Amino acid sequence: MIRLASRALWAMSFVTVLLAPLLLVTGAGGSSGMIMELALVLGLVPTSAIAVVVVIASRVRSLTTTFGIERLMRLHRWLGLLALVLVLVHLAMVLVADPRNVALLDLTSAPGRARAGTVAALAMVVLVALAVLRRRMTMRYEVWRALHVLLAATVVVGGALHVFLLDHLVRNPLMRAVFVVMLLGVLAVVVNRWVVRPLLASRDEFRIEEIRRESEVVSTLVLVPARRRLHGRRDRMTFAPGQFAWLRLRRSVLVAEEHPFSIASGTSPEGRVEFTIRHVGDYTRLLSNLRPGRTVYLDGPHGTFTVDHVQATGLVLIAGGVGITPMMSMLRTLADRGDRRPHRLVVCARTPAELLFSDEIDELTGRLNLVVVQTVTQPPDGWTGPTGRVDRQLLEAVLPGPFRRNQLDYFLCGSPGLVGGAVAALDELAVPAQRVHTEQFDMV
Repeated sequence: MIRLASRALWAMSFVTVLLAPLLLVTGAGGSSGMIMELALVLGLVPTSAIAVVVVIASRVRSLTTTFGIERLMRLHRWLGLLALVLVLVHLAMVLVADPRNVALLDLTSAPGRARAGTVAALAMVVLVALAVLRRRMTMRYEVWRALHVLLAATVVVGGALHVFLLDHLVRNPLMRAVFVVMLLGVLAVVVNRWVVRPLLASRDEFRIEEIRRESEVVSTLVLVPARRRLHGRRDRMTFAPGQFAWLRLRRSVLVAEEHPFSIASGTSPEGRVEFTIRHVGDYTRLLSNLRPGRTVYLDGPHGTFTVDHVQATGLVLIAGGVGITPMMSMLRTLADRGDRRPHRLVVCARTPAELLFSDEIDELTGRLNLVVVQTVTQPPDGWTGPTGRVDRQLLEAVLPGPFRRNQLDYFLCGSPGLVGGAVAALDELAVPAQRVHTEQFDMV
């Protein structure tokens, strides 16, 4: 109920921000004619959309734990693209209304209101272009991220100046109040994200207790809270099994590189937090070379990918490679809770050597009502288990009949290919979409 209420409150807030300026726009454009009135409307929508985009990207915990990071990132991207398209149409209509307005694009001679709008529009074009092309670029992630933040700040500041310097937009007291509230809300979220939380970073300090090698390219970071309360008790991160956190090596969020990782540990009272990480890039390889005692910082927990948010007669966990990480958190927690529902775990890897936690999973089958299926796509000689990807044929052999399978909840984590293929297979088996929960590695 709390989650549903939070979802409704956030949804109403976003709709209000998007629509409130439009409801008050009548007559705001003066007597400039219908085209300028329409241009004004098309300028207000992206202004509101940008405010929502900033809030979505600011890791407000109640927001990420209500909607999930994948859904928020999709909304972030689509609203950003919509805002850019409407800004370009807005500019085009201003020129159509009076071709002499092309002089407003001259940054050397245009009035301040026009220069602010032009700078914001140019920054938005570059911002969206960098976001769309990110995976095709060789730019380091931290450089891309810094540019993204800088350009976003330019868009927000330039857009705000453009609105307030256009005096007729804020001449109406109610319209002015809406813009002020919107601006203050964005500033509050931004200050909390980039100023307040870094100042309170001691609450997020953790110390590396151990680094366990799971395979040649995978290791587990075992962290314990670094700060102690009275009587020597340590702070704990309270999380739900399956959630994730951003991990960084420096206190400051302005200069430190950080990446999201699923929490692998169960929700035990000891306070330990474990991350099982595949070392495929510079940052993850750096993590594998850290030493016990090193201080790191966590921003979390985030996400809705957790068994604590569902009610089902059983669970089906489908993982690819290191996507087993959140599944281990779920299984460890369920075992600690003495859960007796029937569960199924389907794990896919390239080779048997890449099947992680096999010994512990065998142990968990004795503590849980758990059926485990491990499949590999490159089977060696002597392999007697299933082969190939997770498809309809494999799932039909694992799952019960249609009636019972529709009472289960399905959690899928792995590469986009694995998740997409498994989702398609479940759809072919007529599993209700609301029963399927996904987490992909390329969400950010």
